[in-house]
Amino acid sequence: MFLLDFWLLCGGRVTVRERSRRNPRMTYVVTESCIKCKYTDCVDVCPVDCFREGPNMLVIDPDECIDCTLCVAECPVEAIFAEDDLPKEQRDFTALNAELAKTWPPITEKVDAPADADEWAKVKEKRHLVEK
Repeated sequence: MFLLDFWLLCGGRVTVRERSRRNPRMTYVVTESCIKCKYTDCVDVCPVDCFREGPNMLVIDPDECIDCTLCVAECPVEAIFAEDDLPKEQRDFTALNAELAKTWPPITEKVDAPADADEWAKVKEKRHLVEK
């Protein structure tokens, strides 16, 4: 498994067969900070394409995430957390990510953020704005 992890860190992609050997449990969660910001820096570094795109935020598909941690450092609004490190008030986003990942399409390449993303990045309470 060490060689696979090294390969991923060097920019490799993982096949479905290789993914099935790894833990399918969601280990990273996109939280409230992403709403209406929708920066996609995280998508660009994901080796398994686990991100799904909704109308005004991204989520992580729990069946695809391989716990590589690469997306965490790339998020400019610090919206991605390890499941075990989620702030108490954000824990409901674990279920929300899993639910929305079933219907939202994959996003595999970085795209421009919304024009007002920088303004929304400063807003803290915006969970009521999630568009499903």
